[in-house]
Amino acid sequence: MANLYITEQGSVLRKTGNRLLVEKDEEILLDVPCDKIDAVLIFGNVQVTTQCIREILEHGVELAILTRSGSKIVGQITSPATKNIELRVEQFKKYWDDPFRLALAKIIVRGKISNSLNLMRTFSYNHPDIDLAPEMAGIQSALSTLEHAADSNALMGMEGNAARVYFSGFGKMILGEFTFAGRRKHPAPDPVNALLSFGYTLVFNEIMSLLDGLGFDPYLGYFHNVEYGRASLASDLVEEFRASVDRFTLYLMNDRIFKPPDFFVNPKGEGIYLTREALKTYFVHYERYINREFVHPDHAKTSLRKCFRMQAERLAALLRSGNEYRTFNLEV
Repeated sequence: MANLYITEQGSVLRKTGNRLLVEKDEEILLDVPCDKIDAVLIFGNVQVTTQCIREILEHGVELAILTRSGSKIVGQITSPATKNIELRVEQFKKYWDDPFRLALAKIIVRGKISNSLNLMRTFSYNHPDIDLAPEMAGIQSALSTLEHAADSNALMGMEGNAARVYFSGFGKMILGEFTFAGRRKHPAPDPVNALLSFGYTLVFNEIMSLLDGLGFDPYLGYFHNVEYGRASLASDLVEEFRASVDRFTLYLMNDRIFKPPDFFVNPKGEGIYLTREALKTYFVHYERYINREFVHPDHAKTSLRKCFRMQAERLAALLRSGNEYRTFNLEV
């Protein structure tokens, strides 16, 4: 199973039988069975017929609409068939349990920081000529202070400090013609930040769709504060996978998958984005990366995409039955 990415501006997504067709100017650009698709992501000016929407909803396929550049999710269409009110009741009950919220938030942050450290250790082992010792020491120090966080605000500050140290070292891990002066977003000012933000957006969309499909309320989180319009629970689970996006970004940069001409400056304002052709290349490598099989610590073969679901199901088991919640560990 895979995601379907539609970037061709002016195209139309429709159905015939149980198949999805992408057409433009009376030419069929793509023909794929609906039951082979997990989600459909539409970028920019793409039309979708109501018959197509009904077909994908009946198959439990998510439909996400993003801006043309992919920098922002405009909205999603989700089937109501999988709504689970019992899980949502438990989710809301646990939200008001302050000790539970803080304990879970600490687990999530520890998982994120540990994965960042693992990524840096692996890179340092493969590139001993690049000195990452100060950054690794700083991240390790941050890990040791997490248990002392008295509340979510203190924990958020510790996480932010660890991220700054990490990204100062991340720039050293980028080889070749691209440079990285630090993490910046809204909008991304350089190609590396553009790739990081785009990867986080895609993972966020997948996790948000999973949470919604399993019956969670994606907007009620435990680490990220509740804010109008923010899917805080999806933001919580994304934290565990940020280092995976970072690793993928390093691969795209260091293996010269992308070069400076693959990016353009937004003509209507600030921001750097992938060109249309580069977007297609990105999706090919992204699908290959998140579907690549590896051996999970539980000794089972899995993939990054399967781990998105695994973590959402672990969270559901925690809320329903009090099962231990273990974060995703980045393979080393």
